[in-house]
Amino acid sequence: MDVMEFFQLSTGVWRSQRTTHHLAFKRTEAGESEIQVEALAADHAKVVEICQIHDVDPKHAIGGAFVSWHGAMGWDKDDENHEGSTVFALIPDIDQPRNGTLLRERGYAEIVPVAGQYHMDDDGGLVLTTEYETMSSIERFWFPSPSLRMRTSTVKRFGGFATATFCTEFRLGDASEVAANPEKADRSQDASEPTPATAEPAPHLSVLGW
Repeated sequence: MDVMEFFQLSTGVWRSQRTTHHLAFKRTEAGESEIQVEALAADHAKVVEICQIHDVDPKHAIGGAFVSWHGAMGWDKDDENHEGSTVFALIPDIDQPRNGTLLRERGYAEIVPVAGQYHMDDDGGLVLTTEYETMSSIERFWFPSPSLRMRTSTVKRFGGFATATFCTEFRLGDASEVAANPEKADRSQDASEPTPATAEPAPHLSVLGW
């Protein structure tokens, strides 16, 4: 599987169930989100635009994706809103096409254009490393089956590990199926334990949605 095949397989609507370990506080937080992924061709206008934002020649792109999400976490305050979308483009290395750069119109820790480094490992997993000004993240995504996707991530902040996250994601169907059957997309708002008074959870980061 190459990186574009990975995102083509990711196309559709997914229910994500996640557990985040806040290492500094020795606490865990549960959450759910619904993620919609649309693979984009190399000549798609959004892919071309992202390349131009990053001053990269669009002819080097092999494609990209549009991702939108909405969700809830157990420690959320009343005014917190986990909704958003992003577009990214894939630029493979010339000499090692299983490696490359993923250009995003926005990051999840900082709302500015950001670039990460990806590679497809020998087991067909996608590994993405992203460096921000104040933190870095390493994520791995893989498919045990076409309708089940897993991901893990670790976030480092100020030189130390801040969070470790594990997600199990189930395919709900393609976008047209979910639109025709909206009850399939209902998501739980279950909350875990209240936020400790001193806790300030780090932002949740992921290329495939929040």
